[in-house]
Amino acid sequence: MTRASNDHIATGRVDAEGRLVAADGPLLELQRACGGDLGDPLAIPALIGLIAKAREFGLRLARPFEAVDGERRITAWAELEPRMEVEGALGFVDLSLSSWQAEDYDPEDDAAIRLLRRNVRRELSDLTARLDPQQRLLSVEVDAPDLTRAGLAMEAGVGRPWTDFVNFPGNSHEQPLHWRLLDGAECTIEGSKRRWRAHLDPLGNGEPGSGGFLLSLSSERSLPESPLGEARGPEEVPSLGRDLSPVLRQPINRIIANAETIRTKLAGPLAAEYSDYAADIAAAGQHLLSLIDDLSDLEVVESDDFVTAPDRIELADVARQACGILSVRAREKGIQLAPPMAGESQLAIAEFRRVLQILINLIGNAVRYSPSGSQIWVRLDRIGNRAIICVADQGQGLAPEQQERVFDKFERLGRSGDGGSGLGLYISRRIARAMDGDLTVESAPGQGARFTLSVPAAEDLRSEPR
Repeated sequence: MTRASNDHIATGRVDAEGRLVAADGPLLELQRACGGDLGDPLAIPALIGLIAKAREFGLRLARPFEAVDGERRITAWAELEPRMEVEGALGFVDLSLSSWQAEDYDPEDDAAIRLLRRNVRRELSDLTARLDPQQRLLSVEVDAPDLTRAGLAMEAGVGRPWTDFVNFPGNSHEQPLHWRLLDGAECTIEGSKRRWRAHLDPLGNGEPGSGGFLLSLSSERSLPESPLGEARGPEEVPSLGRDLSPVLRQPINRIIANAETIRTKLAGPLAAEYSDYAADIAAAGQHLLSLIDDLSDLEVVESDDFVTAPDRIELADVARQACGILSVRAREKGIQLAPPMAGESQLAIAEFRRVLQILINLIGNAVRYSPSGSQIWVRLDRIGNRAIICVADQGQGLAPEQQERVFDKFERLGRSGDGGSGLGLYISRRIARAMDGDLTVESAPGQGARFTLSVPAAEDLRSEPR
């Protein structure tokens, strides 16, 4: 039997040490059923993960959660709001529960156990992704700063196997392996110093994985405290990048994943016109994510304290990685990407992630506006103390007056319906100049365009005399 309530039926508070210091009604009953009591550490796994995220981002969250009290399966809606301590650090988190439903639970029901484990993993993980039955990416959601580069690459590489974006130490077998061999496997991710464990939860009725998979990546190591939790004054306007973007991304990612499930007919047979509708929904969701990313980046690059983290990098490696990320999109349009040749090298002083971001934008634009059957070249050069990387296409090109405006904010040169925000080149130039570099364009109508990124060059230490 199922019992439900749609009102706010329970409230509580968790302190900075994770103890449930206040609770009433069903929340306290559930805490006790899970092995804790008032004043003890919170014992409800799904709520532990939600509170960690609310405290990490310093923002109010509203999410569904599931739990088991031994005899019943509980589903409810939780609203969590971090509170500031006197010193301004994030401390208490207030809870409010509503839409409470309790139904009889059979401990021998393996499907129910798998569902609960999957929900707990999702809440505690730093990266979740929806995969199709071939383990190809449909959507991705990242909650950890050290996975930003991987998340960017995965979003641009939708349609590729997720294993293309992680490394399995000591495993040279062709990827992806059978999902059972990858479930629980340890891996490393470029851009993160932590070690990660992957969990694959099969979806679909009948054969496990027939409806795809839910991928969760989690690490036993936590990141050091970040400034995301710093207090804001009551009059400060919420930040899109810091406050709203994480909240918006999750429901949009779910819309995309569900639309892709419908489009690819993983949930069952479907008329062609409805599959096309689902494809339009997924494309619109990807467009919204791109707009959120652009607006978040705009906020960052226009802030007074925006700086990059320059390091010694190999531009050829960045260029090859950018081309690899966009290779599927280029092939779908019948366009050939020509990255730097093997053995080519150009050392520079710049931030790897930011250069990759710029190149993905430049190559992505070239793919969008180039005709089928054309080529896009990515070439390296050096002029004096400047390291150069150029992206050249065979598109329709830009008139002189368009070249003067192409880097302006929200400038789309009269184009409509192409999914662009008019911010990519503006943001890319701001990033380039923050790295003591620049981004320029040379073009002529009917002769394609050539975008050139220049950054400080680095000397090859191997060639210097000892």
